[in-house]
Amino acid sequence: MTSDLKKSREQAETSFSKTQTQFLARSRLVSEHDAVSQARDAKTARLREARLEKEAQELAAAAAAQAQPAPRKRTKI
Repeated sequence: MTSDLKKSREQAETSFSKTQTQFLARSRLVSEHDAVSQARDAKTARLREARLEKEAQELAAAAAAQAQPAPRKRTKI
């Protein structure tokens, strides 16, 4: 009877160990995935901000260029 309890306990511990290992591996994978996602989101935000700033500078430069009158050519009389 004691040997049956021992075997049962060993099986339960083995099963629990496998389940715990799978859970820890899954948790590690999920946290790695989250870290990669956060890094990608941060980079995307940084690139978007840089692009919007560049577009704003280009629009300002184009508006400034249009605001200046074109130089007139002198004609000989």
